[in-house]
Formats: sequence, C-alpha cells, structure tokens
Amino acid sequence: MSDTSQLFSLPKMTTNIPPQAQNTQIRPASPVDTEYAKNVKLFQPSTIRSVTIPNRIVVAPMCMYSSQDGYLNDFHLAHYTSFAFKGAGLIIIEATAVEPQGRISPHDSGLWEDRQIAALKRITDSIRAQGSVPGLQIAHSGRKASMSSPFTGSRRLLEEAGGWANDVRGPSETPFDEKHCQPQALSIKGLRELVQKFADAAVRADKAGIDVLEIHSAHGYNRFVVYHRQKENSRYLLHNFLSGNSNKRTDEYGGSLENRMRFPLEVARAVRAAWPDHKPLWLRISSTDFKEPHQMAHDSDGWDIYQAIEYTKALKIIGIDVIDCSSGGNISGARYPVADHFQVPFAGAVRRETNIPTGAVGLITEPIEAEKLLQENKADYVLLAREFLRDSGWALRAARELGVRVKWPNQYERAANRYWFGKKQYLSRSPPSKL
Repeated sequence: MSDTSQLFSLPKMTTNIPPQAQNTQIRPASPVDTEYAKNVKLFQPSTIRSVTIPNRIVVAPMCMYSSQDGYLNDFHLAHYTSFAFKGAGLIIIEATAVEPQGRISPHDSGLWEDRQIAALKRITDSIRAQGSVPGLQIAHSGRKASMSSPFTGSRRLLEEAGGWANDVRGPSETPFDEKHCQPQALSIKGLRELVQKFADAAVRADKAGIDVLEIHSAHGYNRFVVYHRQKENSRYLLHNFLSGNSNKRTDEYGGSLENRMRFPLEVARAVRAAWPDHKPLWLRISSTDFKEPHQMAHDSDGWDIYQAIEYTKALKIIGIDVIDCSSGGNISGARYPVADHFQVPFAGAVRRETNIPTGAVGLITEPIEAEKLLQENKADYVLLAREFLRDSGWALRAARELGVRVKWPNQYERAANRYWFGKKQYLSRSPPSKL
C-alpha cells in the first residue's frame, strides 16, 4: 500500500464552512407550512435515541470506488455534500471496511486506523453544516474481496495488480463463482479479531462525528440487468455467515440458524457496546437469497425472510434501532422478481413481525410511491440510491410533487419561487389524488 502521508496533510484536514455558508438554522427541505406537512409522512421528522432526522428521506450507502488506501478525499466531500445541500434527511456514507482485506476493491473506503478519522470528519462536518444527519456504514466484504472496481472491469485482482487474492476471507472455502477469489475459512481466533475490528471502527466513526451508524449484514453493490438476473453484486461477510448457501462450516458457527447467526450477533453486540448509547445503530439485512424467484419463498437451509425475521428479533434485544431491508446477492445466477419496490414487502414483514422500525430500499424512484409506502406503514424510512445519483435534489422534487412548501438552501432560494409558482398544480392543500 502507498504512503498516504504523502497524499494528505492530516493536521490541516478541516472543513472551512463560515456561518454564511451554512444551512442549519432552517434546514433545506424543511416544511414552510408545518400544519399541512403533518399529513405528509415523507417530511415528518423522527427521533431515535438523541438524534433527530428531519425527514424520512435517506441516501442509501453506495460504493464510489474512489478512495486511496481507505482514505476519503475531495470527491467524497463534494459528492455527499450535494445531497445534504438539497434536503436529504440522513446521508449514509458508503460501505467502509473495518480492515484492508475487507474491501471489495483497493479503492474502497476504510476506517481501520485512526489516521483515517480526519478525512471522514471533513465530510461529516460538511453534511452537518448543510442541515443533514451524517451516517456511515461499516462493513467487511468477505469472499467478494480483491476485485477491481466496476468501472475498471470488476475482475479478480492478484497481488501483483494491487489485490490480496491469497488473503480473501469467508466462513468457508467456497468462492462465489469462478470469477472470484478462493476464500480462506476464518479461524475462531480470526473471528474474534474481526469482532474487535468492527467495534474499533465504531469508536473511530464516533470520533469522526457520525451520528447514525449502520452495520452491513447484507449484500453490497447490485447491478440489475435484463432477464431479471443480477450481473454484478457483492456479498458481505456477515451475510456469508448467516446463509447456509455460503456457510458450510461444521463448528459452532455453521449448520443451524442459531449457529449461523452467532458471529453476526457477536459483531452487533460489540458494536452496540462500543457505539455511544445516545446514538442510533442501524443494520442492513438481506431478507432472502432468492433461491426461488419470489419474495416469500422458503429456503430453510439457506436464507429466507422467515430466518431474517428471527435474526431481527435477536438484533432488537441487542439494541439495534432500525433494520434496513435489502435482499439477494449471495447466489450466483439467482433470478429476481425485479420491479419497482420489489423489496418493500420485506420491510413491511419485518416491521409487522418484530415491531422494529424499518427502511425500504430498492428501485424506489417516485415521490408519490415513496409517500404511499409510508402511509401504508410498510416502512418508516425510504432509502434511495441510484435515484439520488440521477437527481441530488430529489427531496425538493418530492416536496413539490407532494404539495409541501419547503425551505430551499439560502444560496439557491432565488430559484425556488419560479420552481413553485410555475407549478401551481402542486400547491393544493390536500395530498395528491394518487395516494
């Protein structure tokens, strides 16, 4: 690995945001007419422990493959601030590895050493200065590690190409497919060390100013393509252990559901103990492996929604506050019922069966549909990923389409009147009829 001290001047890594450049007194996307906005759930605040999220709009964590030795940089500063500036309530910074071998690619974000805190804090300071809540997802890529980034071919990287193909880690010596590296089964000692590394990363996240921490216990990057197949995806280590489709161990960490949950629950306990009690802890799950191409299919020896619900019950006892419900990404060649909102039923089922707040994610693009799923109590938060890449001002667009007058950032407010008054059909005093 290169010497990052030559790339960054760490003592000077502060964010220069004078008061006139901040948007904290009245946050962007805050309702101007609070009485009417009470009927629109998407713009209602929520408080978990001591943290208040100003609306239910969440930027989902998305790998950017743009870091150097795990360090975030000016690209990330501009990228994440753009969402805060236009009103996203919570911004969850991308999957951040707890050890170098836990990255998908050499260009993933990391938080395995104290020197990485300063680069992350620049970004949390910037997000907070524009009125949003900074979050972070901590992760380990498991058997998907040592790959090149998607925009450089998603190919296996050997040591001579900057990878660590001989040090990829998983529950078993079972690769995802022939294109991925052969993992080494983690020893009991290795598992205990990783539990501590997750806890250490949580401590660093707190020092960096993160307010909401999320443990990645699901899949990773997904690229859905035609024929309802998943061409490129990544499975993270905790889910590798949870699923019998990837966990072939015969010790106390494999076999039964209780055993398969053991390591992920050890991580969750350690992170909850290390993370400040007054701050919320989220966790992302894969709700099913989609061994069969419909949401509620049984896969008792692998992973299905019914096991995900049992896992959530155990997580709730530990002190996890919100479950972020995703799916898939653990079986090569799996077929998915890909359609708008196809993962929303998982968030609804977990919420209903465990009485824990949930987040819905996956192919949610339209504000009216996002509001509808909240109104129908299918989830408590709406997480968007690619839609924010297409439109960083999605929160402002949602306000307009739902008829909620909101505050724009001070610097852009001169554009707001034309945006609103040129669209008078959105100024009605009742929610859109499609709801």
